[in-house]
Amino acid sequence: MLTHPLKLLRQYFGYSQFREGQPELISAIISGRDALGIMPTGAGKSICFQIPALMAKGAVIVVSPLISLMKDQVESLRQAGLPAAFINSTLTSSEYRNIVSEALKGTFKLIYIAPERL
Repeated sequence: MLTHPLKLLRQYFGYSQFREGQPELISAIISGRDALGIMPTGAGKSICFQIPALMAKGAVIVVSPLISLMKDQVESLRQAGLPAAFINSTLTSSEYRNIVSEALKGTFKLIYIAPERL
């Protein structure tokens, strides 16, 4: 079992164990291998990239076309004490500049971005 990822799972997400398929995906990502996880809605796909992101140096960019999902995930991460932000079409110019400025300072661990903002 992945000891360090399991500690992060418990600490930040409040789960005592991984769901089926999660340890293998997380291990592949941490090892730098290509990984594809096909799971139903609500099966815990996001944790499979969020935990490796917490273990990585610097920020991790998550490209997501779903604005509501992006907002929900960033809010959940923030509530868990994790620095996260999103960049999409709902931001004002001022909000966008502020987030980019903070990102360049290394403020965020995860940055969700809409494809049209790349």
